[in-house]
Amino acid sequence: GKKPKKTPIVFSFFCLVSMLLCCDNNLLRFFRHGLAPISTDYLQPSFDWLSIELYKGSVTQRDARFKGFDLATAIEIIEHLTPADVEHFSAVVFGYMRPGAVVISTPNSDFNPLLPGLSGFRDRDHKFEWSRAEFRSWALRVCSEYGYEVEFTGVGEALHGHHDSVGFCSQIGVFYRLTASYPPNTLGDDEDVFSYTLLYHINYPSLRDNNTLRRVLVSEVLYQAEQLKVRWIEENSGGRCLCQTSGGMKELYVTVPLSALWLHCPKIKKLSGSLVNLRHLLMDEPEVRLSEDGRTVLVKNQEEGTLSSNLIIKVVNLLPFFPCLQESF
Repeated sequence: GKKPKKTPIVFSFFCLVSMLLCCDNNLLRFFRHGLAPISTDYLQPSFDWLSIELYKGSVTQRDARFKGFDLATAIEIIEHLTPADVEHFSAVVFGYMRPGAVVISTPNSDFNPLLPGLSGFRDRDHKFEWSRAEFRSWALRVCSEYGYEVEFTGVGEALHGHHDSVGFCSQIGVFYRLTASYPPNTLGDDEDVFSYTLLYHINYPSLRDNNTLRRVLVSEVLYQAEQLKVRWIEENSGGRCLCQTSGGMKELYVTVPLSALWLHCPKIKKLSGSLVNLRHLLMDEPEVRLSEDGRTVLVKNQEEGTLSSNLIIKVVNLLPFFPCLQESF
């Protein structure tokens, strides 16, 4: 069989300029808000795992937790470092962390004459701004010392045919590790070092989590069953009807076969995997009322023009997020 896809592990440096040493509560709340899941992440969870951690530390310090990542990014970072710290950064990222790939961007000073009103560097905190030749020289030296290869690209093209002479506004180097064993760790590996402080950790909802899977599946089943019930009421005939009424109780119910739900909503089929598993997942769910044999969903039949308030909430909230439900009817 096919091997499961490996979930990539990504490490990103970002710069707060002078705020690195004064990360107050308001700033922390700002980053937490930006990293936290939004409503659609709960309504439409991914099948993949996503876990985000926010750390505080220096790019010149090593931390054993960050070794062996698939990808590390440093977007507009190195120009905020002194030349000595750039060397420390190179040794930490390429010599100690040794990710499979590294993406580094930095301003291209060749482009600066095209920026109106600019004198000096683009930011007062910049310690330097490299030309394309200077960036290329540094990148190739890093590759030679630590066993990587690099491709050059960038973002922000110049207008009016100036691109060939000045290049991109920001230049980017994409580094790829040549081998996992070369060169030896230049910073030593005698002990584990944990120099960064964990500030925030969040796990995004995932359909690989059984509770999340059940929640999404139950909402889908309730909504689809209600739609089939409404369709039955509108047709009000027994010919091709997928549902039937059940009057053996004090209240009238429409019975919706699980097989009908399976056929009419690909999302239910994808979430449950099989009709047998669908029945198993719904068996102990208090929100879903099944028949004694577990083959049908019992949906309360109200008088025309009225619906259960719980179902109205589910219809209003879920319909915009699940287009397949609209297409099925």
